Amino acid sequence: MKILEVNQIHTFYGKSHVLFGISLELEQGKIVGLMGRNGGGKSTTLKSIIGIVPPKSGSIRFKGDEILGLPPFKIARKGVGYVPEERRVFSDLTVFDNLEIMITRNSKSDPNWNIDKVFDFFPRLNTLKTHRGMELSGGEQQMLTIARTLMANPDLLLLDEPAEGLAPLIVEELRRQIQKICKMTTILIAEPNLAFVLNLIDWAYIIDEGEIVYQCAIEELRSNQSIKEKYLGV
Repeated sequence: MKILEVNQIHTFYGKSHVLFGISLELEQGKIVGLMGRNGGGKSTTLKSIIGIVPPKSGSIRFKGDEILGLPPFKIARKGVGYVPEERRVFSDLTVFDNLEIMITRNSKSDPNWNIDKVFDFFPRLNTLKTHRGMELSGGEQQMLTIARTLMANPDLLLLDEPAEGLAPLIVEELRRQIQKICKMTTILIAEPNLAFVLNLIDWAYIIDEGEIVYQCAIEELRSNQSIKEKYLGV
């Protein structure tokens, strides 16, 4: 079943036209990569889906319902989780409080994700649960941001360059966590680093200068050196 269908969206920053007819789709239970060099439109695509930068035209359907034009909080309530590149943890709150703040009166009575489950997935956060957000390393903040988003029990998780600026050991730990998460949640991950997603994603969309220029199964991308060199600098 298709959980997300993006069809011919055009997005602007002011008068600057930055996305030109982007179309992509995700099947439930899959993990899809949105690949491309920095500045190509990956982050803007995710922000368009979640409604932070709403497209001027096109269609975005989530579980069959049109969500283009809805404010971000309503899109989130429908089941779309967004992990921004900037992380945006609550720096003065503890790790535990950052997670607990996501529990609302509308939370599911039998959720896939709760604080105990999150701490099982991210044991490092469990050891840091009394530390404030400002006291965490970049990698720990990234884990906390993902964990906090999962607390809302999204059906679709949008990850914006989760490995950016992290040490290699933390990157590998984060990749293992995402592999486990994708067994429970559909994921769209925007990432310029092919090595990070090569053994993670099922399908790849390559975006360049605001347009989808190529799409294929990850097995094909592994062997297509000309595409990797042209659009990913590999």
